[in-house]
Amino acid sequence: DLMSSDNVLERVLNLDIDKIRRTLEETSKEDFNNAVDTIVSCNTLYIMGTRSAASIASFLAYYLGLIFPHVKLVQSTTTSELFEKIMRIDEKDAMIGISFPRYSKQTINMLRFISDRGATVISVTDSENSPIAQFATHLLLARSSMVSFVDSLVAPLSLINALIAAAASEKSGEVYSNLSSLENIWDEYQIYQTHEDE
Repeated sequence: DLMSSDNVLERVLNLDIDKIRRTLEETSKEDFNNAVDTIVSCNTLYIMGTRSAASIASFLAYYLGLIFPHVKLVQSTTTSELFEKIMRIDEKDAMIGISFPRYSKQTINMLRFISDRGATVISVTDSENSPIAQFATHLLLARSSMVSFVDSLVAPLSLINALIAAAASEKSGEVYSNLSSLENIWDEYQIYQTHEDE
């Protein structure tokens, strides 16, 4: 049993390393590059993930939001409120939907609706057989498995990091300008603790 083993640290980390390696082998470079182009060029980019995938969606939205003005995190609330948040979506927009087993019905329904509206769908999931894969304009596969009661989100997060880095490199001038402005705001309003304050 993994959880009672003396070498839990080694076993879990090695399993995660294997998941990242398999993710690198299995994710289509073409879909990845097309997803990056979509992120950079769409009018509004919606990002959605529920349950354990919500942490990845939030991470992705935070960093893409530092780069682009058009990023909206769609938080999991009631289904009717979710539809209200995305009701204006059209073919110039896109959504990144993130879902791993157990797959979220809310995410599946959102992506079905968005796909019907002609918007671009980027599905981040674990398999071509995933219920959100069928709606994908661009399908990004990341290995995720339950080694205990905890979902392993290392490979999906690694894939998300690559998306952020690739999108940032497409807009490197704007990224530098945005981050410089943010640094000035942080300094002016003393948002973060500095070593001198300690």
